[in-house]
Amino acid sequence: MYFKKIIGNKCFLSPMDINDAEKITEWLNDLEITLNLNLYSKNVNNENEIEILKNVSKDHYYSIIDKNKNEIIGCCSFKSIDHLNQTAEIGIYIGNKNYWNKGYGSEALTLLLDYGFKALNLHNVLLNAFEYNIGAIKCYKKVGFNIIGKRREALKRERKTHNIIYMDILEKEFYENNKILKEIRK
Repeated sequence: MYFKKIIGNKCFLSPMDINDAEKITEWLNDLEITLNLNLYSKNVNNENEIEILKNVSKDHYYSIIDKNKNEIIGCCSFKSIDHLNQTAEIGIYIGNKNYWNKGYGSEALTLLLDYGFKALNLHNVLLNAFEYNIGAIKCYKKVGFNIIGKRREALKRERKTHNIIYMDILEKEFYENNKILKEIRK
């Protein structure tokens, strides 16, 4: 069952549901999906995913739900939240390939950031992307993230080394520049 915690035009964010373990396990065993995640070389089974969902459902981990079909299409989260310094890391992926490059990721990321800045009192949010994941980097820039550096040849995929790009966003930058948020609020 999904709960409309954070609502957008195309999707909403719901606390993680243990009943989605099988679908998420399917995604996390698809090499095309995990090529862009840190889980590329890991084996994920349904029992492990159930345990993970039980644990992360207590934190700021959310399912991305298609608003019209009421089905899970991906996941997003805040991690490493530091309330003293008002910082966190954010992560997102769209597991249902039918939703790739259709604006769902940027809307979900916008919803989560808005929640983080307003409800969690965050000021600076960090993420990283693999240099070859051009679509993700484009999405992050669209939401307002800025490249702040790279870690050279820190990722090895399919016998090739790649840079990891680090990006962040400040609260004021998010609210000044985010066209997606303006569309949601109409």
